[in-house]
Parts: sequence; structure tokens; C-alpha cells
Amino acid sequence: MASDLCPVYAPFFGALGCTSAIVFTCFGAAYGTAKAGVGVCATAVLRPDLIVKNIVPIVMAGIIGIYGLVVSVLIANDLKQKLPLYTGFIQLGAGLAVGLAGLAAGFAIGIVGDAGVRGTAQQPRLFVGMILILIFAEVLGLYGLIVALLMNSRSNLDVTC
Repeated sequence: MASDLCPVYAPFFGALGCTSAIVFTCFGAAYGTAKAGVGVCATAVLRPDLIVKNIVPIVMAGIIGIYGLVVSVLIANDLKQKLPLYTGFIQLGAGLAVGLAGLAAGFAIGIVGDAGVRGTAQQPRLFVGMILILIFAEVLGLYGLIVALLMNSRSNLDVTC
């Protein structure tokens, strides 16, 4: 029988966290990949020798999606029919933390990658600066992953149905 601590709708919040983790990070990764990919394609017309070197932002954008996948799998492994409301809310928070941080990081990587790749085609010394800015943008997604992992590790402490 459902109680106030374990209502029947509690797993919905966990599933929502699982979904938001993968969906939002993949939105960010897709935007970053597309935006930086357009820059690579535009510069490859005049400088085809820079294609492999300038693919770094695309790879970094793809890594953002992996952060969401990790959290989504961890949340999905804890989902069950009888779930405390506390656990469901923590899982929702963890999914939103990594998802929205990944979305922001993907936007930053895409914009910086596009401008950096185009600039590197004209001035090769700009490459190092672009990489540093991309690292700081990637770390935004990593912050979300760390917070989500910490939150998810607390989701099953001292809760019973």
C-alpha cells in the first residue's frame, strides 16, 4: 500500500530525472557539434590541412553527452516501483543538474569552437587560446556531473517504504 513517504507517483520523478539527464546533455552536445562543425566545414574549404586539428571542439562537445549518459544509467538502475519520494526528488535534481549544466557547456563549446576554428584558419597562434577557452567550457559540464553524482549517492540513505 502506498504511504505518504512512498506514493505511487514517486518513480515518475526519478524517471523524469533520468530523462532530463540524457536529453538536455544531448541537446547541448548536438548544438556544440553542429555549431563547431559548421566552422570546421567553412574553414576546410580554404585550409583542408587544418581539419583534423580543428576537430577538437566537436570531440569536446560529444563528451558532454557522455556525462548525461553516465548519470542517466545510474538513475535508471535505482528506479523501482516502490520508491521513496525523497529518492525520486533527488534523482530529478541530479538529472537536472547534469542536464542543464551540459546544455550550457554545449552552447559554450559550440560558440567558442565555431569562432575559434574560423580564427585559427587565419591566425594559427589562436589555437592554444581556443583550447584553453574550450577546456573552461567543458568544465561547466563536469561541474554538473560531479554535483549529480554526489546527489545520486545520497538518494538511498536512510529511506524506507
